[in-house]
Amino acid sequence: MTGWTALLLAGSRPGRDAFADAHGVDLKALIPVGGVPMVARPAAALLKSREIGRVRVLTQQPERIAAVLPDDPRVGAEPSKGTIAATLDSILGDPATAYPLLVTTADHALLDEAMIADFCTRANGADLAIGVVERQALTARLPQTQRTWLRFRAGAYSGANLFAFGSPKAAKAVALWRSVEQDRKKGWRMIAALGPLVLIGAVLRLRTLDQTLASVGRRLGLDIRKVEMKNPLAAVDVDKPSDHELATAIIEGRA
Repeated sequence: MTGWTALLLAGSRPGRDAFADAHGVDLKALIPVGGVPMVARPAAALLKSREIGRVRVLTQQPERIAAVLPDDPRVGAEPSKGTIAATLDSILGDPATAYPLLVTTADHALLDEAMIADFCTRANGADLAIGVVERQALTARLPQTQRTWLRFRAGAYSGANLFAFGSPKAAKAVALWRSVEQDRKKGWRMIAALGPLVLIGAVLRLRTLDQTLASVGRRLGLDIRKVEMKNPLAAVDVDKPSDHELATAIIEGRA
């Protein structure tokens, strides 16, 4: 099965990146993890997956990123827009875009074929699907890990950096995200943009995550689905030094 196109986001924030500097490179996606440039790890996993037919790596410096990607005609690096939302908006607005799309990030260093198969199988058919990991599952595997948790009734979740766009209708969600992207670190602004019932439900934890996504989906006219990942390591990305140490230890079999 090769029906999915993967979008691998490998952009950089403006200015110097202290995390990259500490590892002797100037781009986060080139930080070595287990001796391999970070972006090459999820790219290789996507290419090995039977679900994925093509991998589009989106970055501000495609020539430099392309130099470290696996030698495979199914993968290529191309220029991204100024922000993630603008990049996705452009792709979803292109009539030539083939669906479904799987979106993940260059810092998903532990991504593997089993995670991809799990996500694609259960995301198939949704307009928009979001990969998550439940807190108890991750803390049972990694008791000391520090993650950002979104709390709902009946559970707390961390993102798995896995998204599926099943149809052009998903552009509605990206447009909403783009409208508040400058406030992406202010979670309440994002939630408030979805409407007062969603905001109240989030503040008081009156709704489950499924109920919240269903409410958002009705507002946007989308089938939005959560995919609770079987492997809790799907929530581990490499965004800071402690993440790098953890991912390296897992890859080397020390954690």
